[in-house]
Amino acid sequence: MAMAGAEHGMALTWALVLSCVFTYILMVAYGKTTIVTGRTALNNIKTGFRFGKPLAIYILLALVTGEILALMGIFGIVSDLLSEGTRLISGSEGISTLWITAVMVVGLYALLWFGKYKTFEKFLIVLVILMGLSFIIVFFMVRPSFPSIVKGLVPAIPGGSGSFQLIAAMAGTTCSAAVFIMRSTVVAEKGWTIADLRTEKKDAAVSSSMMFFLSFIIMAVSAGTLHLMGLKLHNTVEMISLFEPIGGKIAAFILILGIAGAGISTVFPIILIAPWLISDYAGKERNIKSPIYRILGAIGILFGFGMQVIETTPPLLMVGSQAFQALILPAVAIPIYILINRKSLMNDQTANLKMNIGLICVIIFSLVTSYFAIVDFLK
Repeated sequence: MAMAGAEHGMALTWALVLSCVFTYILMVAYGKTTIVTGRTALNNIKTGFRFGKPLAIYILLALVTGEILALMGIFGIVSDLLSEGTRLISGSEGISTLWITAVMVVGLYALLWFGKYKTFEKFLIVLVILMGLSFIIVFFMVRPSFPSIVKGLVPAIPGGSGSFQLIAAMAGTTCSAAVFIMRSTVVAEKGWTIADLRTEKKDAAVSSSMMFFLSFIIMAVSAGTLHLMGLKLHNTVEMISLFEPIGGKIAAFILILGIAGAGISTVFPIILIAPWLISDYAGKERNIKSPIYRILGAIGILFGFGMQVIETTPPLLMVGSQAFQALILPAVAIPIYILINRKSLMNDQTANLKMNIGLICVIIFSLVTSYFAIVDFLK
């Protein structure tokens, strides 16, 4: 979102709006299907189609690949920002990103091993809230022009290389296939029944609304600062320029702590996605302390060192990883449209006309954004 605002101002607001609306539709669809059938997403796909097993395996492998790329990008961004923070404190070169990455890998895996994430999560929530509040403060300080926001609601594709991939990445970030597959797991863990369908819809509405609000704020702040300064946000440290309206080291530290907290809290779902999806596919219980969770978690978190050997910048890798996520969306959107309309599976809870129109729009959107991702990748 920050890169979109830096490069194109508010011109891609329409892509964010569509992504968040379609996120709500798919969250409701996957949640409802799980509630009615009692099975999670991959299990439903595996058993619900003639070629369900290879399709479910493809989704599993594609999601794990996309999340590993994202994991490397996240570690790169967080380690760069923390290294910059130590430089601001010491006035020298600062601690190297390699050492910071090593400490994060060991520390996060220790928390995973001992199952103490819940306690750590409470602290991280504070940091994420701090990030959100910080961007809101800057939003009101830079006050992006209302006409530019309205103009950005009109669908248009800015010129220049990388525009297609950036749109695909925005879709992959918000309307992410991983979100919907894991949504069914969340619904199952909550133990919701058909009596909770209205609650499930409200929960999806709050989630997608907050996703839009924070994403919009970040894009608008970037448009009001980096875009006006001519910066493209290809380097992590350029993100600190977002807080130049506030000025000083305090502003930089707020940004560093907020984004670091958000990034680190995201690492846990990513390193657990492989064992979670395997449990989903097999229809087995999820146990964070089981051997397979600990082994796959260790393998996953070691990919945090990826940015130490890859010759690209973390923001560009993040855009690439999220554009890759957009390629998976059709494989997630089309099956749920079929499943939620199958009377033998859903009984009297099949999708109504409004839901079906929404799902068809999602499928079209997923095919278009997949095309965008492929076009720029081939270039």
